[in-house]
Amino acid sequence: MQPELGSAQDKTVDRFNQEKLYIQLTRIFLEQINSGAWQPGQQIPTEEDLCKKFNVSKITVRQAVNNLVSDGYLTKIQGKGTFVSSVSPVVGLAMKTRLTEEMFGMEVHLEREILFKGIKQSPPEVTAYLTTDDKIFYILSRRIGGGKTMYIEETYIPYNMLPFIEKLDISHNSIYSMLQEKGTRKIFKMIQTIEIAEAFGDNAKNLGLAKGSAVLIIHRLFFSSDDTPIAYTKIQGRTDKYKFQTEFERIR
Repeated sequence: MQPELGSAQDKTVDRFNQEKLYIQLTRIFLEQINSGAWQPGQQIPTEEDLCKKFNVSKITVRQAVNNLVSDGYLTKIQGKGTFVSSVSPVVGLAMKTRLTEEMFGMEVHLEREILFKGIKQSPPEVTAYLTTDDKIFYILSRRIGGGKTMYIEETYIPYNMLPFIEKLDISHNSIYSMLQEKGTRKIFKMIQTIEIAEAFGDNAKNLGLAKGSAVLIIHRLFFSSDDTPIAYTKIQGRTDKYKFQTEFERIR
């Protein structure tokens, strides 16, 4: 059974206040948790109920809920709803990274060449990552700098995450920005794994490397706020030309 709005039931958002609505809503939700109206382990009211109660959009409710998910007060369970997980914030340094496709520093200009794009049967490990039976849109591209291929990028996106992707300009636009602007779900977090492996097959050929040469491989798995996998990217780069650059920014 979902809890009702308790001690803060008479509180609502103030549209004449310069403070953004989702910030006000975040504070109201936090009061529900601190007052005990929303108990640990309980499911909070549905998104639709909260929209009706406060006469706000789904986007506003989601922003407020996601704030409390980031702070550790709430947790989302796919297919079930959002639950109170703690009455205190997560202790630690929360960081976010700027998602970028510029791997070699701003001084190096890279051009993208699309080698293949279309619906494709994904490898078993990718299917396991994305946990979906939906058809997968596959993009194979390479980044060229100074006349040489610097890295190969493979991207797998469940078609329902970015409908009509085949009509989008993926040659000149970031996959990340397209997912954020046009995707049915937005990127909330990314898990990245980096390894050194041997080049083989077409990827070795495209990178201009002999079979068995060392390559740097970056795996990126993107999730929405309810932990639904959105996309998977595998980047293979030359170890003799690669400079990895990441920008971090503290969250709130």
